[in-house]
Amino acid sequence: MRRLWIDGRAFTWRAEIREVRGDTDCHRCIRLRIWGGGKTGQALQADLLSTTWGTRWSPCAVDDAYPTSADVRAVIEYALRHGWQPDRRGGTYRLAEREHAARFRLPGFLLTDRLRGPEGGDPTRRVVSAWAAADSD
Repeated sequence: MRRLWIDGRAFTWRAEIREVRGDTDCHRCIRLRIWGGGKTGQALQADLLSTTWGTRWSPCAVDDAYPTSADVRAVIEYALRHGWQPDRRGGTYRLAEREHAARFRLPGFLLTDRLRGPEGGDPTRRVVSAWAAADSD
């Protein structure tokens, strides 16, 4: 568990490295969980799909993407602007792909729903698309 202070408020967070299958490849995904209202407050969850691509090996084998404190700060600030209430008792506020992916921007990552089930866009297509868009900039 790590701690981050924003505007005098302590946020506790953890990031777990996971893998998610796309149609043609495996990708690194980080499940980010954040608390800002203590153990009984509403948790924030964001499943971050790494956009690492373009190597000879499977992204799962060589990807070392991991969110920095600045990344976690960006997730917290976005979630607070879009409805997360850390002082609310219980439950989890999820940054779901279908609701937030179009507006949420974090260099090196995309939101995904694939860790929770088969819904959401194909991770391989989404990563290749993001990689191609970044390459054309």
